[in-house]
Amino acid sequence: MKVLISGPSGLIGSALIAALGRSGHQVIPLSRKRGGAVVFWDPVQSVIDGASLEGMDAVVHLAGENIAARRWSAAQKARIRDSRVSGTRLLAEALGKLQRPPQVMVSASAVGYYGDRGGEVLRETSSPGIGFLPDVCREWETAADAASRAGIRVVHPRMGIVFAKNGGALPKMALPFKLGVGGVVGSGSQYMSWITIDDLVRVFQFLIDNPGLDGPVNATSPSPVTNAQFTRAMGRVLSRPTLLPLPAFAARLAFGEMADGLLLASARVEPAKLITAGFSFRHDELENALRATL
Repeated sequence: MKVLISGPSGLIGSALIAALGRSGHQVIPLSRKRGGAVVFWDPVQSVIDGASLEGMDAVVHLAGENIAARRWSAAQKARIRDSRVSGTRLLAEALGKLQRPPQVMVSASAVGYYGDRGGEVLRETSSPGIGFLPDVCREWETAADAASRAGIRVVHPRMGIVFAKNGGALPKMALPFKLGVGGVVGSGSQYMSWITIDDLVRVFQFLIDNPGLDGPVNATSPSPVTNAQFTRAMGRVLSRPTLLPLPAFAARLAFGEMADGLLLASARVEPAKLITAGFSFRHDELENALRATL
């Protein structure tokens, strides 16, 4: 199978490329750099080499500004939104114009779609939340509609917090615990939906290979936990105390609006479609997942 991947150098893209290569697939990066075995694009300038997209069997779209790279100023929020919405629309429209379009486009999304929902169990049929991240995720998913209209099977994996040893959020989350200053954030009652990088890569492969799956698919472990449960598990795994909480007001002082979107919001997400389709998680229990990752 010939698979195009945007965001190939990121945490998920690099892991997925390695896994697909081991399975014997040919992987083509979608890159802003010309030359070599790549397809060129520049989403900022709305430029893409459409002719080179011919012959792809599957497309995995991961590119987008890191939402936790810096505080959410108005300019940064615009970059987060535009990098997802404009890039997805550009790629989907180009795919829709092909003489032989790919069979499937797996276009990333996130559990931020649901917003802050307390203890409500959130499945793919749940309504979107209210706020910046839900708005971005809704527009991000809608931007792929041109591919759907062209008959391409479009899947939106709504990803939770990705646990990986050498990248993503987990090393930053673990650092205060390693220093002995870890503790609950805010009330500690907010739910965290997570998945290991190993399982997430397997989810992407499952979505490519399973023609019965389309639309939103929650790409999270079946065992979301509260921040308090996460804190206790992290303390046990690292053999460190967990006695120093980060109050909500302090989180907001340190991180601004991003604190409410990423640290204090509660999303209790259930991967209903994956479970129904028979996907088997290797890491479905938090403490074992943390030990396997860290």
